[in-house]
Amino acid sequence: MRKSEVLAAEAVSCLNKALCHLKDIWEEIGIPEDQRLQRTNVVKNHIKSLLDMMIKEEESLKTRLISSIQTCRTEMETLYLELQLPVFEEETGISMLQQERNIRTQVEALMAQKAQRMQQLKALLDQDQDLCDILCSMPYGIHPQSVPTPEQLESFSQHIANQHTEKTRRYAEFTDLKRQIIVYMGELDHVPETSFEKDVVCEDEDSFCLSIDNITSLKLLVCQLEERKAENEATCEAHREKIQQLWGRLDVPQEEREAFNEHMVTSRKRNLEALQAEVRRLEELKRLNIHNVTDAIRSEIAVFWEKCFLSSDQRQAFAPYFSEDFTEDLLSLHDAEIQRLKQHYEDHKELYDGVHQWEDSWRLFLQLEKKATDPTRFTNRGGNLLKEEKQRSELHKSLPKLEKKLKAQIDAWESEQDREFLVNGQKFLQYVEEQWELHREEKEKEKQERHLKKSKQTEEDMLYGTAVRTPTKRRLLGTQTPNKSRKFNATSSISSATPNSTSRSVYGGTVCRSPAPRPPLSANKAPASWTPGGGKPPNPRLQGCNKENEAQLKGSPLSGALLIPASPQRNFSIASVASTYSQFARDLSKASNSKIQHGILNSTTSDL
Repeated sequence: MRKSEVLAAEAVSCLNKALCHLKDIWEEIGIPEDQRLQRTNVVKNHIKSLLDMMIKEEESLKTRLISSIQTCRTEMETLYLELQLPVFEEETGISMLQQERNIRTQVEALMAQKAQRMQQLKALLDQDQDLCDILCSMPYGIHPQSVPTPEQLESFSQHIANQHTEKTRRYAEFTDLKRQIIVYMGELDHVPETSFEKDVVCEDEDSFCLSIDNITSLKLLVCQLEERKAENEATCEAHREKIQQLWGRLDVPQEEREAFNEHMVTSRKRNLEALQAEVRRLEELKRLNIHNVTDAIRSEIAVFWEKCFLSSDQRQAFAPYFSEDFTEDLLSLHDAEIQRLKQHYEDHKELYDGVHQWEDSWRLFLQLEKKATDPTRFTNRGGNLLKEEKQRSELHKSLPKLEKKLKAQIDAWESEQDREFLVNGQKFLQYVEEQWELHREEKEKEKQERHLKKSKQTEEDMLYGTAVRTPTKRRLLGTQTPNKSRKFNATSSISSATPNSTSRSVYGGTVCRSPAPRPPLSANKAPASWTPGGGKPPNPRLQGCNKENEAQLKGSPLSGALLIPASPQRNFSIASVASTYSQFARDLSKASNSKIQHGILNSTTSDL
């Protein structure tokens, strides 16, 4: 049994006990029956009234609970719709009071969540409004009275962050542009004139509207100031070049130039005005010194003629250059011509520089080629020979590459100009080919000269004799090489100190000297003595041979050779000179058969 039923039974028991007690009291008092009935009825009515009142109050409570449940349920459904949340599922089998409590708790939670979202929305809207005022942008597209979703709040927050980033970027860009504007205005001596320029330069930076249009206007203003500055600088630079030219042409003293140096550096407004005034002054002086100025311009024209490789005909085409009637018109023509040449050179500077580079490389290549044929190059120290050979090899490789590059540039130039590219009146590529051909002819000529010289030397050796030479080690400069005795073939040998010694074979053998029409030099000279201090002394046995030869020389004008009378056979050519021993033997046999007078052939055989 439930406690409420027990309490109800106890209440009924108490009521019964109270009525019994009242009955006993009424009997003891002696109240009549009809009064007892009346009093019992009063008790009943009182109890009934009290119970009715209690029931009414509880019924009213039930009604309020039902009404509260209905109201809370309606409000909860509305909040769910506003917050865009899933509908709350109520519990089943619970009392009305518990149901009302659950619904009311859920409503309170939804109300708190709604208030939080609205508070975040309000803060974001305030920030967005401030940023819109600064950036002059449109507000974020959200209604201030609607309850935002978490996704909308997140997107709104991201938008605010992006706006803050954009504000920082635009502010930095604005400050940079403002700094440039102030600098340019200072350099141009420009005072802000329009309201926009005054807002930028004079007003507080935080109050400036960082709109896209304003930033664009700032950039445009910077570009305009840059153009004005560039124009001023270009104008000043042109005036400076003009002043430098006129200074050089008019021989202006260095003191006057130094006094004007302040305006030759900066390009402010006052500098431009000073430069213009100086140009006017120098132009006036130029008119007063036309002859000297014209000569100075002609010197410059000659320099550019050389730079542009103009031929004589092209130079002669500018007739005013050779005129002696110095007038302002002539000076103007020279000014126009020098400007044209300068512009032409600047337009094709890369091509002309390439031609100059080729000429310098070619000149260096020829110098290295000439050094390569110089016998004294082997006495150089410090690795110069190796460096020269390396440099010559590099030039031999780089010259064709440079020529190929120049050919492509010249072809493009000729296509663009619709005329031939000439160097000193000649096609450059033809000029290059001629230079290479001349170089090859020169090398061939040098080769033939060396061959001819060698042949001539061979002829002289065969005709007049030469000392036997063997390769020796390199000696220091200034050290004399002592005379050494040479060993010869066992069948025929004489001392190397004797001038009339037999000539040697090309292959290392020994052959007899060819007849010579002149007396030997050793006939009038004493034998060369041995010089101490270097080498070995002459072999004693060879010295004996020399003595024998000397004794024979005293009795005849030519010892150790054939004596041939004057005849056509004495005129030997290089073709008749014996180059081998067998050829010499045949020539000797022919000489014997023709009954030529023989001299004494001194052949001393010694075992060396």
